[in-house]
Amino acid sequence: MKLRVLGLLTFLIVLSVVAVSQHPPHSAPPGQPGQPGQSGQPAPPPGHDPIAQNLFPPEMIMHHRQAIGLSDEQKNAIRDELSKAAAKFNDLQWQMQDEMETMGNLTKGANVDEGRVMAQLDKILAIEREVKRTQLSLSIRIKNKLTSEQQDKLLEIQRNMHNMTPPAVR
Repeated sequence: MKLRVLGLLTFLIVLSVVAVSQHPPHSAPPGQPGQPGQSGQPAPPPGHDPIAQNLFPPEMIMHHRQAIGLSDEQKNAIRDELSKAAAKFNDLQWQMQDEMETMGNLTKGANVDEGRVMAQLDKILAIEREVKRTQLSLSIRIKNKLTSEQQDKLLEIQRNMHNMTPPAVR
């Protein structure tokens, strides 16, 4: 049972990180300073993620390892990075489970201590922040293991995959 809860929490954490990274930052209301496109620069397209376009998911690298000429040394180094990150994610999942349980207990009952709940929320958000930092750090370390030629090939593969994606139905 605990493993199922842990698995669900893992899924929810990963899903929330992906969802947050897919949404563009909120802009000022129309006509207000700071609105994209008013500084003479075009607004980025919807769903544009300036970080993701420069980094490569490990699954993509491994899927295209032959096409990019990934060496055994690089493959092993990437696997090592993934193993280290997995251990950290596992630890963060346990922390998140404990803090979420505490949050559940704090919100039980007829009267809820808002200060304690907000302090508990800060603990949960700190764990989520560490998950995001770990994910970004992993992506950077993996990218740094690739040559510029391999990165160029992966960018080309990404562009080709993006061009093949059918437009969203509105």
